[in-house]
Amino acid sequence: MTAVDERRMTELFENLEVPEGVKIELLRGNIVMMAGPDVVHNDIVEAVVDQFPRKMWRRLQTQDVALPQEASEPQPDLVLVERGTGPGSGRLMPPEVIRMVVEVVSKTSVDHDYVIKRSIYAAGRLPIYLIIDPIVGHCVVLTEPTGTGETADYQLQSIFKFGDAVPLDQLDVVLDTHEFGTLANVRRHRRP
Repeated sequence: MTAVDERRMTELFENLEVPEGVKIELLRGNIVMMAGPDVVHNDIVEAVVDQFPRKMWRRLQTQDVALPQEASEPQPDLVLVERGTGPGSGRLMPPEVIRMVVEVVSKTSVDHDYVIKRSIYAAGRLPIYLIIDPIVGHCVVLTEPTGTGETADYQLQSIFKFGDAVPLDQLDVVLDTHEFGTLANVRRHRRP
């Protein structure tokens, strides 16, 4: 995609009127639309937010991330930024202030969360990418991003079953996953 095409797609994305209950993201120049989240999804996000004290952290939901080198403006389920850093207003959060992004997998987001966003977030040098998967009941912690473009990835990957403590050493937090629910009647996948 040329720079002109990327600019046009970004302009279209920014001016798109989205129906209520629909989430959109710009991922590598493609506009991706998804249905709104399940209650299980929202409960998991809330359980994560509760474990990061507001006095220390900005726990931003529905916050777009600026990754212009990737022609992407993903909207993670949760963006974690240290309180006192980053812009005080605006639609896009710059990657250099982000400490962690969290995606909660849905039945329609498996490939986006495990493949496309994994390389986008690694290319953007986001230090921690946490995938919480209520389909298979596990969390994937990805750290040490490396590479560029579609070949970017995280060097370290750790998987924890729901119910296990998830150490987030870079943040000095051990995430409690006991409250994380699973999605019923959803076909299991084999990711990561």
